[in-house]
Amino acid sequence: MKEIRDGAQANRNASSDSTPLVLDVDDFKGDFSFDDLFGNLVTELLPSYLEKEVDSSEGHGTIDAISNGHMRVPSNAGKLLSSPLFPEVDALLSLFKNSSTQLVDQKRQVDAKLSNLTKEVSVQDLNHRKTLAELEKGVDGLFGSFARLDSRISCVGHTAAKIGDHLQSADTQRESASQTIELIKYLMEFNRSPGDLTALSPLFTDDNRVAEAASIAQKLRSFADEDIGRQKTTVSSSVGNATSNKGLEVAITNLQEYCNELENRLLARFDVATQKRDLSAMGEYGKILSQFNRGTSAMQHYVGLRPMFDVEVMNADAKLVLGDEGAQPSPSNVANGLSSMFKEITDTVRKEAATIAAVFPSPKDVMSILVQRVLEDRVPKLLEKLLQKPSLVNPPPMEEGGLVLYLRLLAVAYEKTQEFAKELRSVGCGDLDVEGLTESLFLPHKDTYIECEQASLKQLYKAKMNELRTESQLFSESSGTIGRSKGASIVLSNPEIIVTVVTEFVHWNEEAISRCSLFSLQPATLAASLKPVFTCLLDQVSQYITGGLERARDCLTEAAALREKHLLGTSVSRRVAAAAASAAENAAAAGESSFRSFMVAVQRCGSSVAILQQYFVNSISRLLLPVDGAHAASSEEMATAMSRAESVACKGLQQCIETVIAEVERLLSTEQKATDYRSPDDGIIPDHRPTSACACAVAYLSRVLESAFTGLEGLNKQAFLTELGNRLHKGLLNHWQKFTFNPSGGLRLKRDITEYGEFVRSFNAPQVDEKFEQLGIIANVFIVAPESLGPLFEGTPSIKKDAQRFIQLRDDYKNAKLASKLSSLWN
Repeated sequence: MKEIRDGAQANRNASSDSTPLVLDVDDFKGDFSFDDLFGNLVTELLPSYLEKEVDSSEGHGTIDAISNGHMRVPSNAGKLLSSPLFPEVDALLSLFKNSSTQLVDQKRQVDAKLSNLTKEVSVQDLNHRKTLAELEKGVDGLFGSFARLDSRISCVGHTAAKIGDHLQSADTQRESASQTIELIKYLMEFNRSPGDLTALSPLFTDDNRVAEAASIAQKLRSFADEDIGRQKTTVSSSVGNATSNKGLEVAITNLQEYCNELENRLLARFDVATQKRDLSAMGEYGKILSQFNRGTSAMQHYVGLRPMFDVEVMNADAKLVLGDEGAQPSPSNVANGLSSMFKEITDTVRKEAATIAAVFPSPKDVMSILVQRVLEDRVPKLLEKLLQKPSLVNPPPMEEGGLVLYLRLLAVAYEKTQEFAKELRSVGCGDLDVEGLTESLFLPHKDTYIECEQASLKQLYKAKMNELRTESQLFSESSGTIGRSKGASIVLSNPEIIVTVVTEFVHWNEEAISRCSLFSLQPATLAASLKPVFTCLLDQVSQYITGGLERARDCLTEAAALREKHLLGTSVSRRVAAAAASAAENAAAAGESSFRSFMVAVQRCGSSVAILQQYFVNSISRLLLPVDGAHAASSEEMATAMSRAESVACKGLQQCIETVIAEVERLLSTEQKATDYRSPDDGIIPDHRPTSACACAVAYLSRVLESAFTGLEGLNKQAFLTELGNRLHKGLLNHWQKFTFNPSGGLRLKRDITEYGEFVRSFNAPQVDEKFEQLGIIANVFIVAPESLGPLFEGTPSIKKDAQRFIQLRDDYKNAKLASKLSSLWN
């Protein structure tokens, strides 16, 4: 410790004797740190400063020695007080004062320098502002000079452009004048005398300069034509003008002759190049020929020489499509032939399109001419052979295909040609209206198409009816079921109804409608075409089913005539009666057969109408809906057509009822005996079986009405059975009026009524059931005692009238004086 204090003292003395540290302004530049400055000042006086910085433990001891401003005095404090605690303090104070003085001086120097700099900056700023002001004035003047210079340059450039335009125009005029002079010289060569082409310039005779000659010739023609046009519009009578006109006309004539000759030469060379397939030469000549009438002659010449338009090729087309000569073409074969032919033409046109594009300057125009030639020459010649328009007055017979063959071929040709037109459009045809041209090919046929369809449907119907009549006649003759006069006329006039025949009618019409849809694309046009065609179907179905129903009615009428013929009076011999009974049974059998036949006809009629209605809903109505009123009009027309058949059916059903009732009456009159209801063994055990007449009648009704149950449907069936039940009820009342009844007979009558009632219950006619129930009540008048008759009808006053008639049939009516007894009841 003593050595340290001695070293510090020596350093302090050395420091106090040395020159003080000089501070410089540079010490405060850059990243200034007060700690670094302080360290630099005291490092020489306090070399232990850095050691104390490092030795933190000793520093902490010193700090601990001084706490809260009080120093703790150690035990040896007396010794320490004899020497200074911080001997460097004087040197440090001297150093700090010196540094403070230097810092103050430095501050004054800095402030003086700063003041000087501020004044200099103010002076420099003022000078700078003056300089900037002068520069702005100079720049503004410079910009003005630039603007004037730009305007001048623009003016000069505009003037130069005008001068250039004038120079160009002058050059063009000079060149045009030069060309005009040349043209006038050439024109004078053609102006010498008509037909004189011998003294022309080498330009017009040199084969190597034909392109230039063609161009010059066309310019000369244009020039001469314009001059002639101007002379014609100017009214002048001077001789000079007349002479000029005459000279130009001579030039025009000679030019035309020369151009024709040159064009022919070029066409000949073009043909040679074409035969050699020299596309380069063809293109060169084609380009030159395009100067003559815009190349129309060359285009037409090229198209006209195509092998696809040779007569042999067209004859091959006809053989491919129509087959061997004299053979009847079929639509399927024609369709295949047309497809093959049109494919071959399309491929040829596609190949020609490649050649045309390489040869002609305007390939679209050439393609237009080529396709037009195809559609105006090759296709029409084939259609002319294929579609020979038939006569509607004397149509071709069905053995030769009839009108329908022509229509089918027409549809096939139209459809295939339309497809062919689309293919040609895809290959390329310029601005040619391919669709319109294709449509024009069929206009003569489409003008009378609907009339032809109607005539065809009528012809098909007539042929079918003849076929059916022939078959029916052959069957009748082989079976011997028809008589010689009446039956034969029935067969020949109206064949029986066959549902498959009506289906065939619908198929004919469906085919015709498909053709209408093919030829008529607009909804209004289609509806107008469709209506007469559908009307033909309505007429055919109506006529056919009406005729079939009339045929069945004629059978019913014939059976009724047989019944009337064999009706006999009461006073006839037994032999005559037996013969009449046999004839009546035959008439009954004929009536039953005709009844079944008519029911079958009605059933088939209903099926036919259902087929027609289904066809209308599925195929016709959707085509008529787009046109206002068309659907309703056709529906009404269909209802009107079917009403004729409905009227005949109603009359026939009435005849069927007459036939059934007549046979029931015959059976009852034949089989019913007086003893059935007035048995002599009255009082014995009654017979609960129905009478034989009742059993026969019910059996007949069950047998004959079986066809009615299957042949009729819906309201028609209900109305028919209701009318038949009412007529049966009325007939039974009249029949029973012929007999008298005792009580046992009344029981049998009641049993018969029950039998009849159970049968008519199958009619599902409540009105008829009620009438037969009332008959069962009325039959009680034969069973009860006379004194019980009055109360019998007290609850049912509606049947008093029929009950009164039945009471009079009691066998004791007179003996029991029932009339007087019941008079009060009836009154």
